[in-house]
Amino acid sequence: MNMLQSLRMATLGAVMLFAAALPVHAQTASADDTAKFLAGMMPSADSPLAPLTNDPAWQRHAKFFDTAFEKLEQRQISRIRAWADTNLAAPKPTMFYMFSGPDFLYANAFHSKASTYVLSALEPVGSVPDLSRLPRGGMASALYNVERSLGSILSFSFFITKQMKTDLQAGQISGTLPILYVFLARSGMTVRSVSPISLDDQGAAYFAGENAGSNAVRGVRITFVGSDGQEKTLYYFSTDLSNSGVKASGFLKFCETLAPANSLIKSASYLLHSGNFTTVRNFLLNNSATIIQDDSGIPLAYYSTKKWRLFPFGRYLGPIDEFQGRYQESYAALFRRAQPIDFGIGYRWRTPETNVLLSVRLPDDGSPAIDATASTEAPPPPPRPRRPRPPADIGPQPRGGGFFPQPQGGGFFFWR
Repeated sequence: MNMLQSLRMATLGAVMLFAAALPVHAQTASADDTAKFLAGMMPSADSPLAPLTNDPAWQRHAKFFDTAFEKLEQRQISRIRAWADTNLAAPKPTMFYMFSGPDFLYANAFHSKASTYVLSALEPVGSVPDLSRLPRGGMASALYNVERSLGSILSFSFFITKQMKTDLQAGQISGTLPILYVFLARSGMTVRSVSPISLDDQGAAYFAGENAGSNAVRGVRITFVGSDGQEKTLYYFSTDLSNSGVKASGFLKFCETLAPANSLIKSASYLLHSGNFTTVRNFLLNNSATIIQDDSGIPLAYYSTKKWRLFPFGRYLGPIDEFQGRYQESYAALFRRAQPIDFGIGYRWRTPETNVLLSVRLPDDGSPAIDATASTEAPPPPPRPRRPRPPADIGPQPRGGGFFPQPQGGGFFFWR
């Protein structure tokens, strides 16, 4: 070995010794560990997030969610699952939840046997960075914002859009993805993979790095498994569901490839009552095997008695104050023969005030598809129902105020 070779070997050895002395670069936390951590549940022991569970901020966060989700499970979720097991005889593998926001919690409660979930709303997917690398002091703030964004749905079963936007757009954790993570983890799911997805104007799906065009619908695809080991898929798409929005996108064309489905509509701001949402309304009527909704969903006048069998549950008291003018006399008449329920959903989230309509599509008789674009019913003046107020047993409050702030600048705009 000549002198030059000896020098190279010595240099290489020194570099290797120096590298061995450096600390090992932290691994990236998995999506499942991230979901569990955000949900206040222990990540895997070898996760880079495991040491952070010793932080008092995370421990307080975990205690808060343990209490809140335990109360919610007892008060609503377990009862919804029991109701669905009794009343949904032959569920389809796909469920549609339009105007959902990131509400996987109730999607899974009503349709736990589905293998594909399609959620959609205006809110962007957002992002969840590697939480183990957040700056000092950033963790407590991030966890608090997640708590606040979930406050209303944990208490009343729906999101308050303005509050969720504020809480999840200022920090590094943003959009609907962190909420989806929390609901998946708290529903007992193990997250397998998370990937961005885009749809072109023909409904074709494109994944990371693929170009779906400038007008593509953006979303996320999450694969996960439950306790039974069956792999399932959750899609969330950020998209405009108005007539102009869905006609310009491929979202409904994508959904059509998964139909027929079981559909859920709740706390939908009565958008399907208006003439600007006829396309998505007709899609749901034509591509659903069952539809579970409260009165903020599809108006009763659009359900053909030749195509649907209707099963009312609970009690119909009309819209709350924020949605005056959406009272349905036919709904009131139908609910005079309603069966009782033991849970509450929607804007009238108290059990004695809740209405749930299960619509089951009858076997196809070959007649033309539904084109329900206008109601023939002229609703009478609405009643004056009282404004919903938080129950006494909603569980712990997040720091900095209650779950149901007073409206500012024109009242609430509700999420699903």
